[in-house]
Amino acid sequence: MSDVQAQFSVLRQTTDPAVADAIMHLVEKGEDHELNRVNVLDFSKRSGLDEEKVISGFLHASRLGVFELTWNVLCPGCGGVLDAHSTLKSLRHDDYQCGLCACGYEASVDEQVEVAFTVSPRVRRIAAHDPHTLPIWEYFKQIFWSSGVDFNKDSFGELVSEVVLDALELPAGDKAVLSLQLPKQFIIVFEPVTHSAHFIDVQGEPTKDRQHLSLMYNKVHAPVGNMTLRPGPLRLSLDNQAGVRVLPSVFIAAEGLHHLIGKRKPFLTAKRILSNQTFRDVYKADNLNVDQRLKITSLTFLFTDLKGSTALYERVGDLAAFDLVRAHFHALLDIIASERGAVVKTIGDAVMATFIRAEDALAAGLRMRMAMQKLNAERGKEDLIVKIGIHEGPCLAVMLNERQDYFGQTVNIAARVQSLSTSQEIHLTQPVMESPEVARILNRAEIRPIQKEAALRGIADKLVVYEIP
Repeated sequence: MSDVQAQFSVLRQTTDPAVADAIMHLVEKGEDHELNRVNVLDFSKRSGLDEEKVISGFLHASRLGVFELTWNVLCPGCGGVLDAHSTLKSLRHDDYQCGLCACGYEASVDEQVEVAFTVSPRVRRIAAHDPHTLPIWEYFKQIFWSSGVDFNKDSFGELVSEVVLDALELPAGDKAVLSLQLPKQFIIVFEPVTHSAHFIDVQGEPTKDRQHLSLMYNKVHAPVGNMTLRPGPLRLSLDNQAGVRVLPSVFIAAEGLHHLIGKRKPFLTAKRILSNQTFRDVYKADNLNVDQRLKITSLTFLFTDLKGSTALYERVGDLAAFDLVRAHFHALLDIIASERGAVVKTIGDAVMATFIRAEDALAAGLRMRMAMQKLNAERGKEDLIVKIGIHEGPCLAVMLNERQDYFGQTVNIAARVQSLSTSQEIHLTQPVMESPEVARILNRAEIRPIQKEAALRGIADKLVVYEIP
């Protein structure tokens, strides 16, 4: 059995067999470009397979060495990849600059860091493994732009012809001259390998005199250049001192360019992968450095705690109580995973979990309550009581005690909200209740939340909370 066959044999044992088969078919039969920076959400949609199972499958395949996982920092404006990292630990604290958009961005893991998968060269060699051999527009599509930019194959060539005045491949050390006729438009001379850009505002009366512009490409990240020229002939001199092939391209910054890169499709974000149980399980040592603080704009936290566990141990004895607590944990952790959540940690009899969407956290909370009722019914007693609190807000992803964790006031409030419960009720905060999907879940279940104000320990102001009776 070959190494690749052995890898897929293990993959079928660790993930959903249908997903494993789909991944194997992709590796064996897919075109080269389909195996570079695979957008797993798009793969899930096209294959008709469950998103969470597909994400889990690709994570396991990556861990086995079938794929290489990359964290790509994206420009929110043009969808370009500003930097690609093999590990989240390499993510920088300073701004990432986009030459095409002339803007700097801090790498928010909410929507600006994409998680993509490229087949390992040990499994199958593809053109993107040697990006400097790709044709110019394949380089743009496969290397510069992210997997979230939705290119229409039929119209891509036509749109490029509309928005590109000229483009060329310039080998390392070479020079070239382009003769252009400038229209009365805003022009961008953009080079995707070095992320260099020069903006030309073409305005005024047309001229027949030749205008001149000289650009040199090197390893220094130069600031975006700006100049004003008149419509008419331009001699563009290019000098490549970057040490690699460069691809200078002259774009017309008109509606056609916006249309070319404006269509987007969902992609797997770093925020979502950090709240994925499979990732937390198989990539324990590859999350963050101890000094990293990644901002997350919004994340939903669910805290649980088992009420009266000390009295339970005294009442039924250590052995029986241990079995009950273990059954309670097993039920809760299964529910969290099935509702697209991830367990951050367990503390005594308590659980801290995260969810990307507030409605998934609520669905998990309601199922947890039902699971405890079922366990109590099987025993003929009512002493397994789980307190549940849910809150949503900004936070920091950090490393604490060699574990990826979360820090901030949102986490503190979520933990305190859980403590408001005295029986099997669930407590939600205002940000959670503002979700339309949360409202729909409550309406379908014919649940009427009870609004109240609560003073939380360590929180200065009273909070509006909603009790789910």
